[in-house]
Amino acid sequence: MPKRPFLLVFILTAVVILTSAISSPLVSESTPATSRSFVFLYQVHVPPTKDDQGKLLMWLPLPQQDAYQRIEDVRIESPAAHTEGRDTLYGNPYALFEPTPAELAAGFDVSLDFVATRLEHKVSFETTSAHLATTDASPAELQRYLEPDKLVPLNGVIADLAKEHTAGDTTTLAKARDIYNYVLATMRYDKSGEGWGRGDAVWACSSKRGNCTDFHSLLIGMMRASGIPARFEIGFPLPEGKSEGAIPGYHCWAEFYLDGTGWVPVDASEAWKNPGKRDYFFGAHDVNRVFFTYGRDLRLSPEQKGDPLNYFIYPYAELNGKPFSGLQTHFSFRDLSSAPATAR
Repeated sequence: MPKRPFLLVFILTAVVILTSAISSPLVSESTPATSRSFVFLYQVHVPPTKDDQGKLLMWLPLPQQDAYQRIEDVRIESPAAHTEGRDTLYGNPYALFEPTPAELAAGFDVSLDFVATRLEHKVSFETTSAHLATTDASPAELQRYLEPDKLVPLNGVIADLAKEHTAGDTTTLAKARDIYNYVLATMRYDKSGEGWGRGDAVWACSSKRGNCTDFHSLLIGMMRASGIPARFEIGFPLPEGKSEGAIPGYHCWAEFYLDGTGWVPVDASEAWKNPGKRDYFFGAHDVNRVFFTYGRDLRLSPEQKGDPLNYFIYPYAELNGKPFSGLQTHFSFRDLSSAPATAR
C-alpha cells in the first residue's frame, strides 16, 4: 500500500494543530498578565535656596496597599528628617520633610523605593457577590464620591451631557457603560498646546481632547451627575514589554460603584489608546501600573498654607507658607524577574 497519502495527511494534521496553537488565546501576547512584581524608585532633588532662615515643608506621596496592590520594604533616605501622616479626607499617606537651615541652604535629596506586587483588578458583571468582601464602601465614602470637585462641576454642560447620554437607561451599569462609550467616542488623547492635564471637565468637554486626567474628569463628572459614585485614582504607568527603565510621568484612572459588585475599575484613556481593549478596560485595570493616591482638591495637613492640591502624585513644597517651585524628580522601575530581588 502506498505510504504517500498517509504522509500527506500527517503533515496537514500537524499544520492544523500548529496553526491552532499559535492562534490560541492561551498563548496570545494580548492576554493580560494577572500579577507583576517590581521595585519602584521615586527621587526628588530640592535645590539650594538663598533664604536659609526660611521654613520649608515638603510633602511626598507614599504608595498604599489594597486588595490589588501589595507594598513591601519601603525605604526613605534623606538627610532631612521626616514624619508620616495621612490627609483627613481620603486617607492618602505621605511623608512630610522639614529640613534644617543648613540643609535648606545646601539643598538636599530624597529617595523613596519599595517593592510592589500589582494584581489584575477585573470584575465580572455576571455575579453580584464576588467583590463585596474587598471593595465594599461606607455610606460616607459613597456620598463624597457623589459630590463635585473644583474642576469637576456636576451642573451645567456636564449634567446636560449625562442626562442626554443615559436617557432610557434603567440600570446603573447601563448608564456607566453609555458614559464610558461617550467619552471614548468624543475625546482624543492629545497633549499638544495648552489646557490639557488639569482635569478640567468643562474644558475637556469643549476641547474634546487631553490626557488621562482630562478623560477621567469628564467621565467622573458625568457618572456623579447621573447618581453613580465615582472616584479618581493616580499613580504611575509601567511600560508593557519592558522590564526596567525611567518613567516620564503619572497615569490616572477611575472606579465607579455598583451595588452588589463594589468598585468597578475603568481606564478610558488606555482604552482610547488600545481600541482592541475597549471592552477590557470597562471593568478592569491591568497590572501595568502602581497606585499612590485618591481624589482631587487635597489638603494634606494643617501645616499646608496654600490652596488644596488639584491632585497629589508629585512632591509639593512650601517655603514660608507659599508654594515652592524648582523641585526636580525622577521615577524608575525594575521588574523583579529582571535581576535578583536583593539588588536594590
